Amino acid sequence: MTGTGEDDTAAGTVGVGPWEGPWPEDPRYDRELLAAGDRRNVVDRYRYWTVEAIVADLDTRRHPFHVAIENWRHDLNIGTVVRTANAFLAAEVHIVGRRRWNRRGAMVTDRYQHVRHHADVAALVGWVRAAGLPLLAVDNLPGARPLETEPLPRDCVLLFGQEGSGLSDEAREAADGVLSIAQFGSTRSINAGVAAGVAMHAWVRQHAR
Repeated sequence: MTGTGEDDTAAGTVGVGPWEGPWPEDPRYDRELLAAGDRRNVVDRYRYWTVEAIVADLDTRRHPFHVAIENWRHDLNIGTVVRTANAFLAAEVHIVGRRRWNRRGAMVTDRYQHVRHHADVAALVGWVRAAGLPLLAVDNLPGARPLETEPLPRDCVLLFGQEGSGLSDEAREAADGVLSIAQFGSTRSINAGVAAGVAMHAWVRQHAR
């Protein structure tokens, strides 16, 4: 797969034009992109690279945290979660429930981010236990520990609920712990995509170099 045709913004507003000078012989470079230009929303080091080459390079340095989100009613936040997970270089995004999700919010980053589907919470928990990872739910529930002061395990799975209803009962019961995000206004909750970004950044602040 090449990057041709996957512009993330209006044509010509980002990226680079056709390669100037002799073409590189490095197999990571995409010949179609070299000829036509690379307008994808990727960092400069990946200009003209094939999607496969970018993913392979990312795989050499992914962070050991995972993100899981429940998807019982086609949650529109999942694309945002995938895009943010790509930005923070999460190991994987796990979607629990419906397999289909709206990819528009991901802005094509799902091509570079590993995404795994689980039919239900039990399937996710089975994978988590087999991997030997703690499952940490993020929701403003009674007894939750504050994310702002809680040490996060380096290897872990951060679990988020459906927008509106929050975590399902099964997810709450399966979690090894629950973390809450401090809020100071009138609303009882924040957007699920925003919450996931806050939690991922909390992990980054503690563990990323």
